[in-house]
Amino acid sequence: MDKCYAAIDIGSNAVRLLIKKRAGDAPQDARLCKELLLRVPLRLGFDVFAGGEISEDKAIDLRRLMKAYRQLMKIYEVTDYRACATSAMREAKNGKALLKKILKDTGIEIEIISGREEALLIYNNHIECMDDRTGNYLYVDVGGGSTEINLLKEGRLVKSMSYNIGTVRMLAGKVKDAAWEQLRADLESLAAGAGTVNIIGSGGNINKLYRLTDKSDRRKQVLPVSSLQAMYDEMKPLSVEQRMERFGLKPDRADVIIPAAEIFLTIAGIVHAVDIHVPVIGLADGIVDSLYAKDLEREKA
Repeated sequence: MDKCYAAIDIGSNAVRLLIKKRAGDAPQDARLCKELLLRVPLRLGFDVFAGGEISEDKAIDLRRLMKAYRQLMKIYEVTDYRACATSAMREAKNGKALLKKILKDTGIEIEIISGREEALLIYNNHIECMDDRTGNYLYVDVGGGSTEINLLKEGRLVKSMSYNIGTVRMLAGKVKDAAWEQLRADLESLAAGAGTVNIIGSGGNINKLYRLTDKSDRRKQVLPVSSLQAMYDEMKPLSVEQRMERFGLKPDRADVIIPAAEIFLTIAGIVHAVDIHVPVIGLADGIVDSLYAKDLEREKA
């Protein structure tokens, strides 16, 4: 039977289910094909960053969603899965208790992963997708609750950093000045001795910004910082409703896309980056591919 893998990514803005199936018997012939991708904007971070915990209404919705995801995994005959929760659940006072209820109700075990592990799961996929691994890059993953930054030199990870600066947290007015000061100090120190630095961008917002820019202003999977600045300048004065109408954005994207652009532009400005590489890969892809890689290692042993 072909193996089928699933990833559940419980973020501060949305909760995703990704299912991929492996086809082929020999490792060299095996491929992962996307079977299903669902994204539900529960926006857990608005509760957590404002009040410190997940509200009862959101907790009920999350339990209902996990029941639905469990049934979908059964329908697609998933053979292995991993469910991970990130920034909002890390900070929620009632997070661990809620995950125990979900495990009891659905059988789905959800891990609360650190910012570093979250970054590494996505980083490993990004670097595999890059044609050019030479030079210095900052891998930047902007989420709803936090921003993970990794310094890569010649394709090797040499430093990881995590900051409580995220799109939902910014909209809630819960980003401390000290977090921005620390980010700026760290990046100025890195940029001072790194020479030319470019950015690998991760997250739904930078992917959407890349797709919205004029194709003549960008190369394949590369977004010039100047084009990002122009798009930001066009979007910023608009209301959420106007952004939805003009750019075809969903409500839960139209608000967070502005703070996301601000984070990327701030980082690009500090390190004097010219381009942002935008592979279309997220945490869920990283989770699935890590499950697949473990299977390949077992088969080789």
